[in-house]
Amino acid sequence: MGNDQISSGVQMGVSSAAVHNHLELLADMGRDFASNQDLELTLRRAVERITDYVDAEAGALFMLSPCGLKLQCNACIGPVEIRGLEIAADQGIVGFCVQRDAGRIVRDVSKDPDFNASVDDETGFKTKSILCAPMSVKGERIGAIELINKRGGDGLFGDDDLHLLQALSFSAGLAVLNARMAAELVEQERVKRELELAAEIQRSLLPIEKDSDFPVKGVNLPARVVSGDFYDFYPLDDGRVAFTLGDVSGKGMNAALMMAKTASLLRCLGKSIKEPGRLLTLVNEEVCETATRGMFVTLVHGVYDPETGHVRLANAGHEPPLVVSKDGTFRAIEAEAPPLGISPALLDEDGFPETEFNLDGGRLFVFTDGVTEGYVSDGVELGIDGLKDMIRAGEKDGVQSVLNNVRLMIGGNDGRILRDDVTLIAIDDGQANHRTDKAVNAAEPGATHGPGEKILQLRVTARANRLRLIRNAVRETAVFCGFSDMDTADIVLAVDEACQNVIRHAYGSEGEGDIAIEIRHRSDAIIIILRDFADPVDISKIKPRELDDLRPGGLGTHLIREVMDEVDFLPPPIDGGNLLRLVKKIRS
Repeated sequence: MGNDQISSGVQMGVSSAAVHNHLELLADMGRDFASNQDLELTLRRAVERITDYVDAEAGALFMLSPCGLKLQCNACIGPVEIRGLEIAADQGIVGFCVQRDAGRIVRDVSKDPDFNASVDDETGFKTKSILCAPMSVKGERIGAIELINKRGGDGLFGDDDLHLLQALSFSAGLAVLNARMAAELVEQERVKRELELAAEIQRSLLPIEKDSDFPVKGVNLPARVVSGDFYDFYPLDDGRVAFTLGDVSGKGMNAALMMAKTASLLRCLGKSIKEPGRLLTLVNEEVCETATRGMFVTLVHGVYDPETGHVRLANAGHEPPLVVSKDGTFRAIEAEAPPLGISPALLDEDGFPETEFNLDGGRLFVFTDGVTEGYVSDGVELGIDGLKDMIRAGEKDGVQSVLNNVRLMIGGNDGRILRDDVTLIAIDDGQANHRTDKAVNAAEPGATHGPGEKILQLRVTARANRLRLIRNAVRETAVFCGFSDMDTADIVLAVDEACQNVIRHAYGSEGEGDIAIEIRHRSDAIIIILRDFADPVDISKIKPRELDDLRPGGLGTHLIREVMDEVDFLPPPIDGGNLLRLVKKIRS
């Protein structure tokens, strides 16, 4: 065997051992990345191993920023600490390797024009030779590993060193990419769990399903896991039902958080503040103070009285609710104020305006734009006309059938993805056919035989600035019934004085409430029923003062009895409050 062969055999043995060592190093690095969730610590260990294995004086690992414009040193080993150092992504040897996705060896930096000596100038470290290889996987650039100065000999790296570093850098890049993917999966799972929890919390904010004969019903279909729409309804202590439907601008978690806050505020305050306009004014102030810039809430809030069919609502920039009369005609209630969260300065001093009407056996539908803009087939929206057709089709089966059809036709049951959250509430005043007017029946003893024809029904907030509405309504009704100018003035004066007594005495220490007025016409008289919703009063203690007692106040009762033919306090209604009946006969 010749010397050349022996030499060849030795070289083969060394090569085999080197390959074994390379594989062992790669395996150790792989175990580190797989077993340790601290990526920064794992990268530092990898740099230490690679630097030591290639026999370099110093090593550093640079990561490319998400925007791709910066390279930052995340781990380093050697006499100089440069962790946190940032350079432009196309700067120096490292930038060259990352941009071109190619390794580079600079045997002698003193002869390389791309070498940036600024770090050496700042640290005092002397760079002789540089070895750099990119970390990339299938074209995805991650960063680069840079080694400085070969130990021993002339301190310069060779081509074998570059090939080795390229293999190790690829392994490190693959490990980093896998670690990132694992972290993203963990984060996605965390977000998924949080969204599911948020959706569960949102569902808990929706009203509990009531008995089938409860007059208010609703449906909410979120387009995503969480919804920016909401609805609510709940009974008040005076027997009426408060209802709310809103739509938060935007999508996702921000909208969901805004929805939860607004819904909670409305339910909390709505049980004590029963005037929709005033309630929205207060909630608007809070939303304006804390809302994320650009977010707002369109909303309808109202109060429905099942006893009378009376509805009072305020619309804050929302889709116009639809009132459907018994004969099937539709009327839209347009918004007269901006959404919540825009600015309190856009409202006048009275806050959000209110609309009052009587369903009189009809129905009320309040909905978000996700209903009318929802697809009923590929590219075909339901539209407002389609919703009206759906309401007409469900006339005999009740409002629940309309909600069921909305769920069926645009609820995504056939695999279609909802464009937007779908929310709808409906109020059915169907019990009007069986309604008995206890107040009026109780108001007909003695001279007032027979209930007469109902001419006017009105319910307003018990505030002094609302008395003008009452005076105007009573005046027009009296004229309509044929009273002279003098008698009309007396009727208006008596009703105004009675309402002022309610404001001062019935609600004086309790805050604001409501005054309900009903006027009926007989051939020989007009009958006015005034109701408040305060605590029942002791009728025996309501006595006018003597006329010769000149102290201020207390003479209103004298005035009322003077100008009206009959004045009676009736037994309190079953659900609370007080009733006053005034009768004025028509002079022939």
